[in-house]
Amino acid sequence: MTNDIIKTILLNAPITKVWSIVSTAEGIGAWFMPNDFQAIEGHHFTIQSPFGPSPCVVEKIEAPHFLRFAWDEDGWYVTFELKEMGEQTEFILTHGGWKEEGHIIPKANMSVEAVRQNMDGGWTAIVGKKLKEVVEA
Repeated sequence: MTNDIIKTILLNAPITKVWSIVSTAEGIGAWFMPNDFQAIEGHHFTIQSPFGPSPCVVEKIEAPHFLRFAWDEDGWYVTFELKEMGEQTEFILTHGGWKEEGHIIPKANMSVEAVRQNMDGGWTAIVGKKLKEVVEA
């Protein structure tokens, strides 16, 4: 199996503010991609990705500390973990469920290694820059 992508950042905002930005369609759209997310376990939603619409389903919600959803049709999952650190919040994103090396991801028509490398860089910018800007505004 290919390693998970994990991104950790300390945000200068209380956990309630960060949660409202990572657990609503409007909030997620401001830093990630357009979507019709709802923080309800079992809710089916769509993320509008560069490769087209990606079907997703909310798997677990533990407000305001944890959110997990299945992303697209290749076995991926994404988790958002929030830890209160006084007036700051530690945010940990995990993008897992990667298949074995050499697997071709159909929607991208690229190997899992190539897609993972692209997404690793994308998550670095999304979490480290865009999420930070939105949360700390």
